Amino acid sequence: MTARAASSVAFIGLGNMGAQMSGRLIAAGYDVVGFDPTEAAREALVAAGGSAAASASDAVSGADFVVLMLPSSRVVEKVLGDTAVLSALGAGTTVVDMSSSEPLSTVELAKVVDKAGAVLVDAPVSGGVAGAAAGSLTIMVGGSDESVSRIKDLLAPMGTMTHVGDVGCGHALKSINNLMAAVGLLVTSEGVAIGKQFGLDPALVVSMVNASSGQNAATDVKFPRFVIPETYNSGFALELMLKDMRIATTLASQIGVATPLGERAVEVWASAHDDLGPGADQTEIARWTFGNSKAP
Repeated sequence: MTARAASSVAFIGLGNMGAQMSGRLIAAGYDVVGFDPTEAAREALVAAGGSAAASASDAVSGADFVVLMLPSSRVVEKVLGDTAVLSALGAGTTVVDMSSSEPLSTVELAKVVDKAGAVLVDAPVSGGVAGAAAGSLTIMVGGSDESVSRIKDLLAPMGTMTHVGDVGCGHALKSINNLMAAVGLLVTSEGVAIGKQFGLDPALVVSMVNASSGQNAATDVKFPRFVIPETYNSGFALELMLKDMRIATTLASQIGVATPLGERAVEVWASAHDDLGPGADQTEIARWTFGNSKAP
C-alpha cells in the first residue's frame, strides 16, 4: 500500500468496542484503514467512512498511528509478532494497544516494537460499548511523556485519557479496575439474592443500597440498566471480565502480592462461565447467582 496522508490510523480489531472507537476517529477527521478477520466488521467500517485492508500488515503500512483493540494478549502478541506487520511499521509510528492485555507481556512487546523503529503505548479503556459510542471512555495510558503527548489528540475523540505511568501501567490498572468491578458485581448479586429469598423487592434493595454505604458501580448502573429489567445486555462478555480478573490476579502472583478474595472471585466467575457458556454477558453472573439460590 502507498503511504497515506498525515493523521492516518490503522485500526486492528473492529469488534463491539473497536467498531465504535474507529467510528469516532473517522468522525473526527482521521483517515482510518482497518482490519478485522470478520468480513462483516470490515464492511461496517467502510460503511462508516473508513477503508478496509486485506491484512493487518496492509492496514499498518504508511500509518502514523496503529490502534489495537483485540480480545487478549495472545492475539496482540500474534499481531505484533508478525514479521510482515513489524516490517510495515514506519519509523516513529506510535502503536497504541487499547486492548485489555497482560502488563508484563506489554513491557516485552514494547521492546520488540522499539527494535522495529516504532513506539508502543498501552491505553486500555473503561466505559463499555456505550462509552465507546459516546466518546466518553476512561483511558489509562502507559508510556513515556513524549509518546503519550503524541497521542493526546488521537485519543480525545474516544474519551478522557490519564497518563498513569510507564508502558504496561495502563494495562495493570485496567485489570485492577476490572477485578474490583467484578468482585462488586458478584457481591451485589449475592446481596440481592439474599434479599429476594427473604422477600425483598430487588429494585428496592438496589435503590436503598444506592442511598447507603454499599453503593457501587453494579448497584448504580449494571443492576438498574441490565439486571432488574432482565435484559442482561451490557455489551461486555462474562468471559472477557474473567480474563481481566485473571490478568490482575496473575500479575499479583508474579510480583508477590496476595489476593485471596480476588482468587476466590475468579473461581466463582469461572464456575458461572462454565455453566453459562462463552456467549454470556457479564451481568448474567447475577442471573446465575439467583438460579443457585435454594428455597429454605
